[in-house]
Amino acid sequence: MIPALFIAFGVMLVACSLMVILHKSPVTSALFLVLAFCSLAGIYLLLRAEFVAMVQVVVYAGAIMVLFLFVIMYLNLKRDVEHGVDIVLRRAAGWILGAALLVAAASFFGRQWGAGPIAPDDPSASVAGNTAAIGRLLYTRYLFPFEITSMLLLVAMVGAVVIAKGRGPHVSRASAGEARADRTADPEEPA
Repeated sequence: MIPALFIAFGVMLVACSLMVILHKSPVTSALFLVLAFCSLAGIYLLLRAEFVAMVQVVVYAGAIMVLFLFVIMYLNLKRDVEHGVDIVLRRAAGWILGAALLVAAASFFGRQWGAGPIAPDDPSASVAGNTAAIGRLLYTRYLFPFEITSMLLLVAMVGAVVIAKGRGPHVSRASAGEARADRTADPEEPA
């Protein structure tokens, strides 16, 4: 079962990566990149690296892709013209995917649910997962680099706010109205 899932996630990763490069629309390419990140997270889950998989989804598929999509939308790139066939294919793919999700949900909810784990835990085995090990190392041995990284991110966030606010003097509404009145008074003068 696991080798089949590994191959499926690998094929999905390669296909989505190719679609990122080959697709004409930047927004669609960014969404295929999200799918590629999620399939890579699935591969990490199969390798029992749960923490890395969740970081992959939260940081890359979440935060970084929101930033990419914000930049793409901010640039206001031209949108491809859609034809009737494209709309029909998208709707058909949406209905098929929705039906597949409903079948999967029905199969999960059709099973009997029990409270707690299926097999009783062995109280003598106190094995911590890799997330606990990473957290222990991060807050003991690598505490200083972790704090320096958080300070650098704080400085970058303050810098982004300063850049977004602008450096030049702000034009008040009264002076903007006067500038419009001056332009309409002399139509021969270029604006």
